[in-house]
Amino acid sequence: MRAKSSLAAPNSIATTPSALYSNLIARMDRLPTSNPDFVMAIKHLVDRPLIKRALFRNYATIANDHPIPPFHPYFNPNIPHTTLDLDRAKWHLARSGLKGVRLPVYASPAAEGAVDMASILQEYGARVGLDLAVNRVPADGYWSTHWMRHPLTFGSTNPRPTADLAFSLFYKSDAAWNETGRKNPRFDQLLLAARGETDETRRKAMYGEMQSLVHGQCGSIIPVFINLIDGHDRRIGGYKPHPMGGLMGYQFAEHVWWDA
Repeated sequence: MRAKSSLAAPNSIATTPSALYSNLIARMDRLPTSNPDFVMAIKHLVDRPLIKRALFRNYATIANDHPIPPFHPYFNPNIPHTTLDLDRAKWHLARSGLKGVRLPVYASPAAEGAVDMASILQEYGARVGLDLAVNRVPADGYWSTHWMRHPLTFGSTNPRPTADLAFSLFYKSDAAWNETGRKNPRFDQLLLAARGETDETRRKAMYGEMQSLVHGQCGSIIPVFINLIDGHDRRIGGYKPHPMGGLMGYQFAEHVWWDA
C-alpha cells in the first residue's frame, strides 16, 4: 500500500457577514396576503434563532424584516425585533379571518434555505390554526414562473453596495422587482430625498425611517442574513473577505497570488 502524502494542501475557511438573504414574500396587492393581520401572524411564526442554527449552522446574522444588516452604517437599532410568539400569531390570524384556510406557499432550492424555512413555518402555523401547503418547485424556471406570481413565494437577494440600491430595486413603489407590491408614497419620498441629502445625520435618519416602514408595513419576511463562506488554500496571498460576494466579490483572480 502507498502511504498517504503528508503534503496535503493547507486549506482554510473564511466566513464573512453579508447582506445576502432569502425572504418569504407576502404579496400586499392581492388577497389573502394583503391582510395586515395575516402578515403580522406570519412574522410572529418565524423562529429566527432556529433558522440561523439549524439551516445555516450559525453562519448567519438575525434579521428584522428589512434589508439593512446590523453592521451597515445606516442600520437603525431602535426598531423592536419581531420574535417567535405563537399567542400573538394566533391572535392576528383570528383577526385576519384566515384561520383554517388552506394557503399554498411556493418554495424552491433557487432561494437558499427556502424549502426548509417553509417546512418550519408550516409546522409552527399548524399550532395556531394556519394551514400552509408547501409546494416545492424546481430551481429551473423558478424566477420567471413562480417568484412574485403567487400570494406566498420566496425570494433571494444578493448583497447590494448601497442602501439606496437595495431599497430602490425591491421596495420602491414602481420598481419592477417590488416583491410585495406594497406602494408607500412616504417611503418613495424619503428614498428620493436621501439621495441628495449631504448631512450624514439626516441621511441616516431617513434610511432609518425607511427601515421602520418596511419592517412594520411590508410583507417581506427576512429571518436572517446569510454569511459568505469561502474555502481557499492558505498559500494564496492577497486573499481578503469581501461582503459583496464570495471569493472577494467574485474578483479574486485580480488580487491574489501564489505564495508557496
